[in-house]
Amino acid sequence: MAMEKSRVLIVGGSGYIGRRIVAASLAEGHPTFVLLRPEIGLNIDKLQILLAFKAQGARLLEASLDDHDGLVAAVRQVDVVVSAMSGVHHRSHNILLQLKLVKAIKEAGNVKVIYFLSAQQINT
Repeated sequence: MAMEKSRVLIVGGSGYIGRRIVAASLAEGHPTFVLLRPEIGLNIDKLQILLAFKAQGARLLEASLDDHDGLVAAVRQVDVVVSAMSGVHHRSHNILLQLKLVKAIKEAGNVKVIYFLSAQQINT
């Protein structure tokens, strides 16, 4: 009997680290969700990356980190959350965004595993 695959949400899925995590999650056959944040605006490169993931089977969940209810609704759909948001240029701002994500995860109450990654962690 095969084990059920984890439903994985990647925040920061269009970034350097995040896109690799999305690709790996899809390759392993996990139902993969990527947070589509309106904050990315009209960044064509990021939108193209996200649309390519959608074509490969990822679900794009639209929610802003400033919209607590929308973020909770997105988190409630998954078992695992991976945050790969970049914080290299604005670390203090990134910490505040991560806290918003943690609050949503706590309220949703269903997430079993949380990973927070940054380029600094990977490069050291």
